[in-house]
Amino acid sequence: MILVFFWKIKARYIPWAILHMGLDRLALARRSDVKFWKLLGAGKGETFTPRDADILRWGLLVVVDKDSEIANSKIIKRWNKKSQSQFSAQLSPISVNGAWSKKSPFDQIPKATNDWSGKVVAITRARIKWRKNVIFWNSVPPVTTSLHSSPGLISAIGIGEAPIGLQGTFSIWESGEAVKNFAYSGAAHKEAIKATHRHAWYAEEMFARFALIESRGSL
Repeated sequence: MILVFFWKIKARYIPWAILHMGLDRLALARRSDVKFWKLLGAGKGETFTPRDADILRWGLLVVVDKDSEIANSKIIKRWNKKSQSQFSAQLSPISVNGAWSKKSPFDQIPKATNDWSGKVVAITRARIKWRKNVIFWNSVPPVTTSLHSSPGLISAIGIGEAPIGLQGTFSIWESGEAVKNFAYSGAAHKEAIKATHRHAWYAEEMFARFALIESRGSL
């Protein structure tokens, strides 16, 4: 089971959030029901530089056993208590290309049916080569501008495992067709694909689409 949580915390809890981005790693690593996890920072997803960061917004993606009670765990309850708004979702993979931290964490999760007609979540994630960061930052803005104005997009945010170098996006779409139209028909995105091959700026990358099984709150 794939679960995603995002929280917008109250400003006075910023130091607490930064601390728990470290401490919660230990708690998650000890849980036998957690097979894969990523604690995430979040932002506007416009330039993928540190100035995009929203220090009030934080997230967690986990792959857990089907009968996991992590949604009712102390970790989640603590974040809920410190937040002014929350978003949570259960996902089922449709297609996954690439790896995340040299792993394929979604391979063992039952896939959504081929005729899935509901909302779709797209997650992009990349490890950017350090010497390529400036080139990447200069090339990305046209793509993110087209993303945020794409037909069928419900909402989108930037996600990151670190302030620099481990960046991605989390977006919700009305349909799989809307995602495909953005990925394969948009001029800015097609140019970005060409630039990716030209500059080889990724050390690792992943593009995945998921069926949005259920969700609560607002992203």
